[in-house]
Amino acid sequence: MSTLFTDFFTKINQISPLEHIFTEKLAPIALKPKTLYFRGKLPENMSKNGKLEPPKTVAIVGSRHNTKYGEEIAFKLAYELAKHQVVVVSGLAYGIDSIAHRGCLAADGKTVAVLGTPINQIYPREHTSLAKEIIKKEGAIISEYAKDAKVYPKTSFLERNRLISGLSDIVIVVEAAEKSGSLNTATHALNQGKIIFAVPGNITSPYSQGCNKLIKQGAFPYTEPKDVLELLFPEEYTKKHHRLKQQELFGDTDVETKILQALASGLRSGEDIMASTLLPPEIFNETVTLLEIKGRIKALGMNNWTLM
Repeated sequence: MSTLFTDFFTKINQISPLEHIFTEKLAPIALKPKTLYFRGKLPENMSKNGKLEPPKTVAIVGSRHNTKYGEEIAFKLAYELAKHQVVVVSGLAYGIDSIAHRGCLAADGKTVAVLGTPINQIYPREHTSLAKEIIKKEGAIISEYAKDAKVYPKTSFLERNRLISGLSDIVIVVEAAEKSGSLNTATHALNQGKIIFAVPGNITSPYSQGCNKLIKQGAFPYTEPKDVLELLFPEEYTKKHHRLKQQELFGDTDVETKILQALASGLRSGEDIMASTLLPPEIFNETVTLLEIKGRIKALGMNNWTLM
């Protein structure tokens, strides 16, 4: 059973991945760890529409030597995800990883850092204060390596990448060179059947070559937080889209509304619309002209129209 403590700054918690709703996502991955060690608080089920659901989780990874472009993308992405109660997972490394953690914390969100070192050895040491802030804001620091365990850095950091992707619903690579640890994480994500996004970048930038290559190989291009949120919360966005469509059926006047709703019902020709709405030709012609100017409808020719 789990050994759980309350002092998150000094005590180490030990758990089997199958014992917690957050870590049980690791059950199907290759080389599943038998034990995880963590400090802090693992994300719990969240209340959604009166039901308890597992938290949505997104991994944000990228180059240790990021550009200003990558910094802006990673911070804003993590911030917006946190505002929607999405857990952000990354590796506490220099560059994009630490920026993602900080973006999430800035929005008072929950973030989880997966170490490639023993649980009592924060790497890099300069990120000790960041690790403490993650724990203070009810996030967690995780490792598959026990306190003072002997590890081989050349392989341990690559091995931990399978945990970063395994804990996540979606993996987003913000910046990556053609050969990088971030692409290793993407490879694990692909093998685990995860959804992969990559941020398109300047084709001359070495820090975008990996991302552009991922997109060529089939990764989704990331352009805005909505790209990810629509996949994480499809029902919410379907309802929102439906509401927007309903709003499109209302014009600025009763006559505009009649024409818009007639078009929405499948009518196309002016004659059929006038017959349906009982509008005289002069009123109809004047109104469709205004609706076209407003960008609400589009002329198809031969007095036929369609919604924009």
